[in-house]
Amino acid sequence: MTAEAALSAPALVVFTMALLWGLVAAAAQIQCVDAARAGARAVARSEPEASAVETTREAAPDGARVVVERVGDLWRVRVEAPAPGPASWGVTLRAEAAALAEDAVGGEDGP
Repeated sequence: MTAEAALSAPALVVFTMALLWGLVAAAAQIQCVDAARAGARAVARSEPEASAVETTREAAPDGARVVVERVGDLWRVRVEAPAPGPASWGVTLRAEAAALAEDAVGGEDGP
């Protein structure tokens, strides 16, 4: 019985650490999604682009890269951040949100 416990204990530790890392990475992914949405709402409301980028960075995980661009009537905000944990894992979290520009709304006459 002792030999089995000696072999299974390290496996349980590794499994627990992987599970904890997965939870932390999922929380960081949710932060990326929320940050992209906040940035898209900000630029869609005609806030200055620099202000929207700052709003996005405040909501994003540390080390995130933010890209704001306008494509037609849509503002697109992309957030990319390294996953927490060892840098050697090289996992990058990504999220994108889009919002209709405020100046594009109401172009048609009402009924």
